[in-house]
Amino acid sequence: MEHPAAGIPLCLLLLLMTSTSSCFFSEASARINHGGGRQVLAPAAGQNSFPPVKLQIMDQYVVVGNGIVEVNLTNPGGSMTGIQYNGIDNLLEVVKSETDRGYWDVVWKGDGIIKKKGALDRLECKNLTVITEEEEQVELSFTRKWSSELQGKPVPLDIDKRFVMRRGSSGFYTYAIYEHSQQHPAFQLANTRLVLKPRKDKFHYMAISDKKQRPMPLPEDRVPPRGQPLAYPEAVLLVDPIEPQFKGEVDDKYEYSMESRDIKVHGWMGKDPSSSVGFWQITPSSEFRSAGPLKQFLSSHDGPTCLAVFHSTHYTGADLMVPFEAGEAWKKVYGPVFVYFNSLESEASSSSGTGMSLWDDAKNQLMVQAKQWPYRFLGSRDYPLPDQRGGITGRLSVHDPEISTRNLPPTGGWVGLAAPGDPGSWQLESKGYQFWTEVEEDGSFSISNVIAGQYNLYGWVPGFIGDYKYDAVINITPGRSIEVGDLVFEPPRNASTLWEIGVPDRTAGEFFIPDANPNYINKLYIHQEKYRQYGLWERYAELYPEADLVYNVRTDDYRKDWFFAQVTRFGILARGFKVNYAVFAGF
Repeated sequence: MEHPAAGIPLCLLLLLMTSTSSCFFSEASARINHGGGRQVLAPAAGQNSFPPVKLQIMDQYVVVGNGIVEVNLTNPGGSMTGIQYNGIDNLLEVVKSETDRGYWDVVWKGDGIIKKKGALDRLECKNLTVITEEEEQVELSFTRKWSSELQGKPVPLDIDKRFVMRRGSSGFYTYAIYEHSQQHPAFQLANTRLVLKPRKDKFHYMAISDKKQRPMPLPEDRVPPRGQPLAYPEAVLLVDPIEPQFKGEVDDKYEYSMESRDIKVHGWMGKDPSSSVGFWQITPSSEFRSAGPLKQFLSSHDGPTCLAVFHSTHYTGADLMVPFEAGEAWKKVYGPVFVYFNSLESEASSSSGTGMSLWDDAKNQLMVQAKQWPYRFLGSRDYPLPDQRGGITGRLSVHDPEISTRNLPPTGGWVGLAAPGDPGSWQLESKGYQFWTEVEEDGSFSISNVIAGQYNLYGWVPGFIGDYKYDAVINITPGRSIEVGDLVFEPPRNASTLWEIGVPDRTAGEFFIPDANPNYINKLYIHQEKYRQYGLWERYAELYPEADLVYNVRTDDYRKDWFFAQVTRFGILARGFKVNYAVFAGF
């Protein structure tokens, strides 16, 4: 039975119980079905205290609010110009132009595009449609149809950007549907993302994980003479920052990249985690991101900037450009992303002793959203509901007769569903959806809420070279979970292992990673993920000034003697590392 207080916001409930508790806005609700399996928010017991969602449409703007959050968008472009919350008139950067505060964008290449990196399209739309307008929920659709008259200007896709506001919610949802039809020309997709730019005078402290949190410099610190440009535009040495604590550090957005599987919640706070307002992106699923769970994407970085990147060529290059042939039919839903705001009353926090922070609350909200995934309340028929999805279960083990006659547990292994292809092809697959999970200790796995379609089952296991692929194509159908039984991964092997350098775990973390040049330090990475420090490629030339590394397999230790990356050196043609294995008999 539902508790009679269910649905009352935590902030209100705490005020009813005590005046000395931490105060957060969070989300709880019941649901009501409006046909077709899709549902909108309905007030749970006691939730009538929340105001209804209201929509106001003007000539140039659209305003949607629920008494907690109010979002202003351009009409019909669909760019976010303002977010009001907790008495702050606008959480977005007011010194930027209205269309440069919150938006979706695409970088693409095609006929008529001469820029090397491709053309940037902010996805400004032409039409507004109200999908749902009820007291419990408002959903807006901003659309743009491509036509031949637009050749070479906007990306040749039909765009549908959605925004959803729900009663009692301390945030809003946004997602988009991209479609390439038989009338559209060929092009290549390089990058697509959601961009939010919080106010620099309100948000100074960034958090992208439990261990990666820090105060950030101001954007003015990056501009000469306060900032000194380094080897590429994104990297700047802070030589005279406004706040002296940042002097001598490097600011580089790429240092805050993370693997896709780890990008679930990140964002900004005021001066520290106990500040009064938090600004977060929450992504319960990565099914719509390209290139699998190990792909590195940008997250939050200086600006302040808060990103949800769905596809990019970063760290890979042209191999991850998504090609579309003329007339190729394709459609994909990116998102939804939940943009969440929370607040903490400083006086209440100091007296409560709970230790709860804005970051802790944002992580709790991630769990709330994950339990609701896939959502039932979205208005687009292109977003499959839970009963329109399927699943797969099984158990994976490893058989390597050179190690054991028995099958081995796949410790730390991952399995996933992606478009049919060769083993490992998921690392470059971007047009479809991917669904991944880490296997249990006994090798069992279960992947639920998979969008219907045809997939291959892929996997890998740390400590073993090669990629696993299940022989048969998996046909996922709505409402059905497929049991594939016991699966055995046999790593490729021609004979016994004579020697090896490192561990086949898809990282270079076990190799030698030098300390960064003390003149180019990011303090966040002195004791963790040292490989993210700027300029480590220059350290290689300092360690090996005359010739490239030579590794003796009998005497050397890869943790100290094998540089973590094979890099070039200024003025010298690098020939690559050499391995001296002649000390073994038979060579």
